[in-house]
Amino acid sequence: MTAMRDTLRKSGDHQEAMERVRAWTRAHFSLAEDDAILVAEVACGLPGCPPLETVVAFWTADARRHHFKVFKPLRDVRPDDLPFAWLMDALAVPDGFECDCC
Repeated sequence: MTAMRDTLRKSGDHQEAMERVRAWTRAHFSLAEDDAILVAEVACGLPGCPPLETVVAFWTADARRHHFKVFKPLRDVRPDDLPFAWLMDALAVPDGFECDCC
């Protein structure tokens, strides 16, 4: 599995998928061009967790970090998988909150 994932990352497919999700996130949440967006595919070995999931984090002009997960591999993420735009405030990470996902 790791070798296959590494091959995908080396190919343009992985980069294209990251750029697609980044662009959808920017448009969906009406983010500015200079707002940072991080998109990553992570493996999870915990029981009940999908083997691969996509994590998206973004920072707005007021330096607030927001994040969400899509419980599927990066290549399978579609625009409908993004949370409703009106949930943006609920996606904000409170000051002092620590997590190991993003």
